[in-house]
Amino acid sequence: MSKTTLAIIAGVSAAAGSAATAAIFANRSQKKDALTTTTSLPPTSTSPPPPVPAPLPHPFKDLVSPVNPTGVFQYGFPGPINDLRPTLSTTSSFDRRTRNPYWVAEHITPESLNANNADRRHSIFVEDESIPEKFRAKLHDYFRSGYDRGHQVPAADAKWSQDALDQTFLLSNMCPQVGEGFNRDYWAHFEDFCRRLINHYPSVRIVTGPLYLPRRDPQDGKWRISYEVIGNPPNVSVPTHFYKVIFAEDGKTGGDVSLGAFVLPNAKIDNEKPLQSFEVPIEAIERASGLEFASNLPVLRRKKLCEQVTCSLLVRDYAERQKNLMGAAPPKKSGGAFPPPSR
Repeated sequence: MSKTTLAIIAGVSAAAGSAATAAIFANRSQKKDALTTTTSLPPTSTSPPPPVPAPLPHPFKDLVSPVNPTGVFQYGFPGPINDLRPTLSTTSSFDRRTRNPYWVAEHITPESLNANNADRRHSIFVEDESIPEKFRAKLHDYFRSGYDRGHQVPAADAKWSQDALDQTFLLSNMCPQVGEGFNRDYWAHFEDFCRRLINHYPSVRIVTGPLYLPRRDPQDGKWRISYEVIGNPPNVSVPTHFYKVIFAEDGKTGGDVSLGAFVLPNAKIDNEKPLQSFEVPIEAIERASGLEFASNLPVLRRKKLCEQVTCSLLVRDYAERQKNLMGAAPPKKSGGAFPPPSR
């Protein structure tokens, strides 16, 4: 992917909001073609072998070094350390520098979502004591920050157990999110879209996380990454964007997996904005995040999610969604509520 292409995809800041996002994702077919042809995919069984590096000009193997740089490890390993945090309902990797997760993974099934054994009213936000104190996000960091404690794995996906639901309220599962118009609106509708995928797939895995993407400075035309930091002292980074990578599995051993990748700005988004306007190639998220999501998934098993189902939102009132989190059984969804796209 060229620098310009990635910058165009990445350059929607939280301040720019959904209007700028709409402009960037206009003419999607042309941009997706450009991304597809210029992106270096992760190595697969069909990829050519990596180039063999040229031999070094000097036979360093014959040299005896008078220094020992790795001797610093006797005082401790500097890092980075990615705190892997498994819970009943999530698995995540935590970024100590930003005090946000790199990614949080979940798994939903018809059985897990149809169970209703938990009540959100019994859950509270808590600091994750598995993260060293000096690196973890704290409750007071969010106090009067103007941002929601935004779930990466939503509480509604873990109602099969009160303990599982409670663990979604760990701050290691949170990032600062714009509340009105995003976390409580468009983002929540997007989470509901993911849940409705179980009407078509017996198993759905979702990886969610923050991004810190560049925007172009109108003064000098250069691209820079800039984001707010909240807390006292300021230490919790406010992501500019969020991503979701969706793996919708057909339930067969070695079967097909429908892949969907989306990037949304951390900003107010009009509920009328089409979800597919935020669809991007998975490689774009990998390059922006430094992560890999599907390197072990053969290309022949991959399907495009939005070619298998209609990628659209079902907008529901926020109060109604909260009722479903507080003990009310979720309404039954028929397959007709989520029809496949017209061919």
